[in-house]
Amino acid sequence: MGDRSGNLWGGAFVGFIVIVLLGWLFPSVGHLVGHLIGGFVAGLIARGMWRGVLAGFLAGIFGGIILAILAVITGAAIGGLLGGIFGGLFGAIVGFVAGIVAILVSIVGGIISAIGGLVGGAIRG
Repeated sequence: MGDRSGNLWGGAFVGFIVIVLLGWLFPSVGHLVGHLIGGFVAGLIARGMWRGVLAGFLAGIFGGIILAILAVITGAAIGGLLGGIFGGLFGAIVGFVAGIVAILVSIVGGIISAIGGLVGGAIRG
């Protein structure tokens, strides 16, 4: 008699991989369809409606979080190379703003993925 609950983080990670692969293989339909299918897969693995919603949302925003981290690091590195300590501070601020924009844009994908996760989690329930 094992635990019947699914794996939330595993579902989110697998859903993210599905989103990336579908976006790479089919760039013309990648954003909407990829997020729906990736969220659906995340919901299937997470099991349950609300766990599916959360897993789908996390799968949809992982890319934005990764881009935000890379933007801050890249901005600080380029700013440091160009202008010393103040250049590094300026570059970090620019990278931080770019990271916030990336996260805000990825929230849209997260909402689409959450809808797919809701359906997948409800089916697997």
